[in-house]
Amino acid sequence: MIGRDYFARSVHEVAPDLIGVGFLRDGVGGVIVEVEAYDHEDPAAHGYRGRTARNASMFGPPGHAYVYRSYGIHWCVNFVCEEEGSASAVLIRALEPTHGIEVMRERRKAEDVRALCSGPGKLTQALGIAGEHDGLPLDRPPFELLSRTTAVAVVRGTRIGISKAIDQPWRYGLADSAFVSRRSRP
Repeated sequence: MIGRDYFARSVHEVAPDLIGVGFLRDGVGGVIVEVEAYDHEDPAAHGYRGRTARNASMFGPPGHAYVYRSYGIHWCVNFVCEEEGSASAVLIRALEPTHGIEVMRERRKAEDVRALCSGPGKLTQALGIAGEHDGLPLDRPPFELLSRTTAVAVVRGTRIGISKAIDQPWRYGLADSAFVSRRSRP
C-alpha cells in the first residue's frame, strides 16, 4: 500500500512512478496508465496564481486528493505532491479498469471496457469521484492505492487540453496501453 510520504517529493518524480499503480475508490478502479504533472511554477497549473477556495486542496498536504470540476461539466482527480503549500499535483488521466467493472459500466452507461476510464472525466464518473472527495487523504477509505507489482515501460509526451506551457513533456503513460486517453506524440 502507498502512503502519504510517497507524495512528499517532486511532482516530476511522482508522476511517472504512478504509472502501473492501482487506484481504487470503494473497491472500484484499476491500474493508472496515464497522468500529467503540474508544478507550482507551471502557468498551466491551477495554483500558479495563488490559493483560492476552488484550488485550496492543491496546496497540500501531500498525499491528498485535489478534485475540481472541469469546464463546469465533469470532475477531475489529482494527487497532491511536494511539501504543503507547494501547489503541485498529478492529474490522473486514465486507468485500465480491473476492479468493479460492472459498477463502472453502469455509472458510465458504456459496455466497452476501454471507454470506461480513458480520460479524466470518464475516470471520475466510473469511480464515482466528485466534489465531496476533494481534500481527502489517498491512503484511507474511500481511496486505496496499490503498489505496482511489476516493472512498466513509461512513455512521455506533452499535456492535453491546456493553453499555457503546452510544450512541457509532463504527460506520462503506460507504453502500448489500449486504455490511455490519447497516444503520446514523439
